[in-house]
Order: sequence, then C-alpha cells, then structure tokens
Amino acid sequence: MKSAVRVQLSFMMFLEFFIWGAWFVTLGTFVLKNLHASDTEVGVAFLTQSIGAVIAPFIVGIIADRFVSAQIILGIIHLIGAALLWVMSGQTDFATFYPILLWYMVLYMPTLALVNSISFRQMKDPSKEFSFIRVFGTVGWIIAGLLIGWLKWEKSNTLELTFKMAAIASLLLGLFSFTLPKTPPAKKGTQISVREILGLDAIRMLKNRSYLLFFLASVAICIPLAFYYNFTNPFLNEIGMDAAAGKQSMGQMSEFLFMLVMPLFFSRLGVKKMLALGMLAWVIRYTLFANGNVDSNYWMLIVGILLHGICYDFFFVTGQIYTDKVAGEEFKSSAQGFVTLATYGVGMLIGFLISGPIVNAYKTSATAHDWHSIWLIPAGIAAVVLVLFMLFFKDNNK
Repeated sequence: MKSAVRVQLSFMMFLEFFIWGAWFVTLGTFVLKNLHASDTEVGVAFLTQSIGAVIAPFIVGIIADRFVSAQIILGIIHLIGAALLWVMSGQTDFATFYPILLWYMVLYMPTLALVNSISFRQMKDPSKEFSFIRVFGTVGWIIAGLLIGWLKWEKSNTLELTFKMAAIASLLLGLFSFTLPKTPPAKKGTQISVREILGLDAIRMLKNRSYLLFFLASVAICIPLAFYYNFTNPFLNEIGMDAAAGKQSMGQMSEFLFMLVMPLFFSRLGVKKMLALGMLAWVIRYTLFANGNVDSNYWMLIVGILLHGICYDFFFVTGQIYTDKVAGEEFKSSAQGFVTLATYGVGMLIGFLISGPIVNAYKTSATAHDWHSIWLIPAGIAAVVLVLFMLFFKDNNK
C-alpha cells in the first residue's frame, strides 16, 4: 500500500471513531442532566445503536455493494450526520431529541462497515495490514474522551458541546471522504438477496453444537454489556469522579495494548479459555464498580475501566476469529454479518431495554441511585453465562 493511501485511511479511521466517541460516552449523562429525562429513557436513547445495527446491513448490502461507491456514500452520510449532530446539540427535551438521534444512528452505524470496506479494498493482505489502520480509530476515541475531560464539559454541565464537536469532525470527514481512494460497488448488477445481506446464509453454522453455544453466549453476554455503555458515565459523574469521560478513555488504551498481545495469548490459551477470560473480566469489572467509590476504593473504579481491553478483545475479537474459522471460505462474510446482527442487534437491544428500568428501580432520590445493587445485576448475568459456557462449550474445530 502506498504511504499516501495509508495516511488517508488512518485519518479516515481516526475521524470515524472520534465522531462516535465525542458524544456516545457521555450520552447517558447528557440525557439525564441536560434533557432531564429518566433512567428508562437513557436505555431508549442507547437502543438507537441496536436499531441502527439491524438496519445497517441493508444500507451497505443494497446501496454501497451494488449502486454507489463506498467513499461517496460515506461522505454523504457524514455530511448529513454533521447537520443532525448540530441540531441535537440544541435540544432541551427528550421528545424532540430522540427522533433526531434515531435518524443519526440509522445513518452512522452503516459507516462502520463502509470504512472497513474502503480499507480492505486497498490492501493486499488485510490480516496483516488492517490492524495498523484500525488502531487509529481507537486513538480517535481516546482523544475525544480526553478532550471532554480536559475541557470539563461534564462538570460544567455543557455536554451539548460534545455534539457540536462531533458535528465539526463529521463535516470534516464528510468532505474528506470524497478524496479517498475510489471504491466502486463490488456486486454491481448482481441479484439482491435478503438472506445474504443479513448474513442468514450462515445460520446453518448453528448446526455445530459448539458454535451454537458460543452464539447463544455472545447474545447473552451483550445484555450486561449494555449496562456499561448506558450507565458507566452517569455512575462515575454521580459519585463524583472528576473528568469521568477522560478516565473512561483508559479503557480504549487498555483495548489497544491487549490487541497487541492477543496473538500470544491466543496461541497459548486457545478459543475456550480466551472467551472465558473475556466473560470473567465482565464479572470482575461490575463487581469492582459495585464496591468502588472516589475515596478509599477509587482503585476499583480505575481497574474496572482498565479491564475493558480483556472484556472486549478476549471475547469479541476472539469470537470474530472463531467465527471465521468455523465458517470456512463459503460463509466468511455472511457469518460475520450474522454474529454482528445477533450481538449488537439482538443482544444489546435486550440489554438496552432492561437496563434503564432496572437502574430506575434502584433510584434512592431524584439524583441518586443504589449503584452497589445495580452493578451486581449485570455481574450476576455475566457470571451465569460464564458458568454455563464453561460447562457445555467444547472447541471441536481444529
């Protein structure tokens, strides 16, 4: 790959995830404090991610794969997204904010696949080249969180500025996208198959008992995962952590470091132990959150955040590799689409629906919650999934 193209793709990834990290981490706090909404409405707000994840395959599979070049539709989406983000920053009640957020996520979620597609088409060996491009996305997310913490927008209750910052970055990426390498439709003129778009051709993989158990565990573990995305930032701000969004970016730093050492762990531990360690990390993280505070147990909060690298890389990245191995050549693409639809679509959708009412049920006053009891619930769910997985899963695929 030419150096100029590598720089272009890296900057594209940086902006793609800077935009998301600029407002998504603090969304729960914004909904509660700026829009004066309920805990249940926080869950409803995050639910837009799952709706976007379900619709994304249609946009990518029908439009980008068959009619419009990927870099063109990426640019158009981010220009529209910039306008929606700016409008969102000015909303003062949830009823008007939610429809705009929903439209934005329906548009944004497909861009995650588009930036990957644009990158892969420029590479001779994506297995070796992609990680060095994708890591700039993690850097973008980290810098967005550090900026929010440094500017003290959470403390000053000016989180509407996060949407304006994201809007400016989205405008920049929208314009920059038109200069990216041409990525014409890969399946232009071919017949559209809904089964192929949703990855449903890979459903026959569930006949493999081991993969079926992994698949069910993936859906189930995404339920407690939703608690982390929904309520970690409101939790940390409520208990008085300074620059909470900035501290949360340490989770992405951890993700970056564990990504580098994953090949070493994978070769020594294998699929089952890697997946189990990922699930165990969720149990430990939520237990630490349940008992952590900003005084004597501050370290528990920091360790809980730092566990993100194991939580995400050991389970989700290992799961993607395992899915690729089981699928074989015939179903590689559809299998990844299928498991993504199940986890970020179905699993997290369930988590987003139940997390809000649960948190609301443990409200102790207008602005306070019994976080100890709240965090033990996703810890318990993750623990049950882990035990069942260890008892029944066998990696029979050599």
